[in-house]
Order: sequence, then C-alpha cells, then structure tokens
Amino acid sequence: MGRIAIALIGAATTVACFAGAAQSAELITNRGASHVTLAVNAKGEALVTYRAGGQLRRVLVWGATNARLPTRNGKQVEFKRDFSGGWRTYHTTYWETFQDRCAPYNGPALPDVVAACRAPDGSYWVAQAWQRLMPDLGYLPWLPVQRAKWLELSHWSGPVAQLDIGMNWVYDGKWQQIFTRTTYLGHPVYGFGTTRAGVPTDSFGQLVYIDTFNSTYGPGWRRENASVAHNPTGLFCYGLFPHDPTRGGYRHPPNQTTPRGPGIGNRYRIIAAGPGVTPNIEKVIAGLHDYDPGNPADVARQQKQNATLESWGGKRNPGGCLAGWFDA
Repeated sequence: MGRIAIALIGAATTVACFAGAAQSAELITNRGASHVTLAVNAKGEALVTYRAGGQLRRVLVWGATNARLPTRNGKQVEFKRDFSGGWRTYHTTYWETFQDRCAPYNGPALPDVVAACRAPDGSYWVAQAWQRLMPDLGYLPWLPVQRAKWLELSHWSGPVAQLDIGMNWVYDGKWQQIFTRTTYLGHPVYGFGTTRAGVPTDSFGQLVYIDTFNSTYGPGWRRENASVAHNPTGLFCYGLFPHDPTRGGYRHPPNQTTPRGPGIGNRYRIIAAGPGVTPNIEKVIAGLHDYDPGNPADVARQQKQNATLESWGGKRNPGGCLAGWFDA
C-alpha cells in the first residue's frame, strides 16, 4: 500500500516471502511499535514517535498528500521520511523544536486508528495499526510476523477511497461469493501487474483483505484471503469455496495440510488499502444463508446482487467474477 509502514515486524527479506507483503514505498523493521504519538506542523511535516525494542524512536515524514489515479508506467505519490527524527535532514535535534499544531481530528471514521491530527491547512494525518499479515484460510498465526501489527501513516485532504460490497450465490446456489469495488474520486483503484504470489509489481496496485467472523474456522476474526483489485474495474470477486492449503501458494502450519473451508462466517470484514498515501478503509457486512430456490426473497436478492455486480463491470472483469454466475 502507498502509506508508509513505519515500524514493525520481521526483516524485509522475511516479509517479502508473504503474499501481500510490503511494497517499495514502505519501510519494515524487526521491532513492534507501541505508545504511538503523532505531531504535525504548519510546514506539512509529521513527527511520529513510538517505542520499539525498549527504545524511543522518531520518524519525520513529509512530501505527499492524497493519491494519483492509475497510469501505466506512472508512479504513485510517496512520502519522504527521515528515520533519525529530523537529524539527517536538518542536522539538529529537530524533534525538540518541532512546533506541533495538531488539532482534534474531525475527519471520516476509519479503522485501527492509533493517532490522528488535523493539520493547520485542514488536511489530515492518521496512523493506523493492524494485523496485515494474518495467515490465509483461517489459520491462527503460528509465526511472530503473522501476529505483529503494521503501523502505517496516511495524509490526505478531501474524500478517502470508497469501498462497495455485495454478496451473491454462485454455482446454482451451492456456494457464496463476496464481491467488492474500490474507487477513489469516482475512479476504480487498480494496478498493472502482480507476482505469481499476488504481490503488486507497481505502486498503483492495492490489496483487498477478507476476514471472516465466528466461522467454520473457529471463533473470532480469521483471515480468509486477500487479492488485488482488478484492472480496469477495481473489482475483487471471491468465492467461499474449500481450498487445498498445499496448492496456490498458501502458507500453512507444519503438518496441517487438510483441506480448509469454506470459511462461512456470521460476518465479513473487508479491508481495502487506500491508494497513494490515503488511509485504509473497512466495511463489515452480515453473512449470507444457504440459497433456497423456492424462496422468492432469495431469488429477488440474487437478481438484485447480480444486477449490481454487472453494473460495476462484473461481466467484463477478467478476475473471476463470472465463475459460477447464475441468474435466478
């Protein structure tokens, strides 16, 4: 994602082995972050202070706001950052004279916020910390890198990205599907390529994460899967099917290779990484029951959800939205 990941988890070489791992605009450390504070000044700078590994750390950040729309061979906005807290930039103990002008945050509701400011120019700075590398297919984390929270900083003015969500049935009602659309300023959010593991290869690609609550995997929130929003629709369609954890690039705990899922839950939490240096956004939706072709309400719902997905470009989407499509 385009925000800067200020501190957290394993070494970059370790994180890069995971699908959905860091992109080049982010910095990864091998320490967890706590006691996060945020200060902003009238020069467009933010000073993030936190504790990690028993030490106090400071990061000075500036130089980016909002996001650019996807452009092939273009480059997304990104922060400049000084991990010495300003010493490298100003050759002084800059944090001691940093003139904090942080006003109370009055922007949109966002998930996982640990610190937030309204700057003198009316723009917003927000730090979010969340468990980005939870293992797919509902496994409980078995590695420290999967339990750790990422700390990310965003800076924007105006609207944030928009996340739209729907659910329908596929394969004549045997399985359920979640479909999402991510847009920014009315335009789809997407990138231009991924690795075989699904990691974006350019600065425009952003990931969408699906978590399932009190599901067939067990109590609480579990990560079902994640993928990029597709070019050119900004759609992500995901069928809740059984999966073989030994195929498709999934990681699984040692000696746990039995099929997983489907991860049917009471609720689903969808988290989308905002483009550029805009914040993460999130929505939670209720789960779907088994399809009954004799129930007029189910037939009407299927028709309505299919129409919504088609209006978003679902029948033109190359990312799998047509798999199992049926008209009630």
